[in-house]
Amino acid sequence: MSQPVELSLEQQFNIRSFETQVQKMSREQAQDFLVKMYEQMLMRETMYRHFLKHQWGLEPEMP
Repeated sequence: MSQPVELSLEQQFNIRSFETQVQKMSREQAQDFLVKMYEQMLMRETMYRHFLKHQWGLEPEMP
């Protein structure tokens, strides 16, 4: 069985800092922020997929 991934101390600190920032936001600001974060997450996922396809030779190279 694989072990769960653990966050570094720096990442844990960043989460606490992020939590503080979010608590200071209005509901509308937090909702807008969530939508933007989700969009960035999807863009990152798409970039990873393209990168892996290219690395694994599953996608033709662009000229």
